[in-house]
Amino acid sequence: MAFTTKATIATFGGKLLKLAHKSATTDTDMNVNVFLPGPVADAETVTKKAPILYYLSGLTCSPDNCSEKGFLHASAARHGIAIVYPDTSPRGLNLPQEHDSWDFGEAASFYLDAAETTPYATNYRMETYITEELPQLLLAAFSKQLDGDRQSIMGHSMGGHGALSLYLRHPGQYKSVSAFSPISNPTRCPWGQKAFKGYLGPADLEISPASASDSTIPAPWKGHDATELVKSWTNGNLKMLIDVGTADNFYINKQLLPENLEAAIKEAGLSGATVRYQEGYDHSYYFISTFGQDHIEHAAKYLLA
Repeated sequence: MAFTTKATIATFGGKLLKLAHKSATTDTDMNVNVFLPGPVADAETVTKKAPILYYLSGLTCSPDNCSEKGFLHASAARHGIAIVYPDTSPRGLNLPQEHDSWDFGEAASFYLDAAETTPYATNYRMETYITEELPQLLLAAFSKQLDGDRQSIMGHSMGGHGALSLYLRHPGQYKSVSAFSPISNPTRCPWGQKAFKGYLGPADLEISPASASDSTIPAPWKGHDATELVKSWTNGNLKMLIDVGTADNFYINKQLLPENLEAAIKEAGLSGATVRYQEGYDHSYYFISTFGQDHIEHAAKYLLA
């Protein structure tokens, strides 16, 4: 088995497994938490495999944050859905600028594969890790329990960006997508511009949402921006749910820009996307845990169809 089990924790009739493994994609050790609902927690008694919901965490987070504070397991258990919580980046490296700030480098991968022209190219290959290597390892290790034909994805903040962009970049791989407080238009916000400069290569842009015109944004950057990606979406109903708190300082300070994504979806004439602004809620796990059941229900609608 590729995974080492560091802990097994009973929760809502199922089990949360805290796992570690060596990744060939990132060339580092990686941690991942997996919630197995009761019907599949014991491999010897499984009669029907569980669909998989990937949850991508935000800046500074690890697999433990949401699995311990998001309170998603009760809803997932009712529907028999497994939840996978990957880590937010490779760890244990000492790359240039990797540990200089909290919003770039370790725990801040933005879930993309870094360009070959950057010092991050060898290890920061999180898109390949999330969409290829990790699913393959999980399905090999839990072949009796997990259904690789039924996968959805969700995330929070940077992880919301990751969920939206990976869903749009890999049509057909995920049945649905949802996000809490996602970085919805990273080419136009300081967080995204900083990350894309470091991981995808420099561009002549000031770090300001208003500074980037369509003609000055590099094509590789647009390829990881949900607001840009929906403009060329041709795969039908978006099957997308987004929640944003109106008291979220990152929303107020224009880091998230969900209104830009909404406008792009409308301009493209796309259906199936719901964007909700939740009055008075912030960026925290109080917000995620309050509306988490809605997001599990959203995933279940498509995973169990």
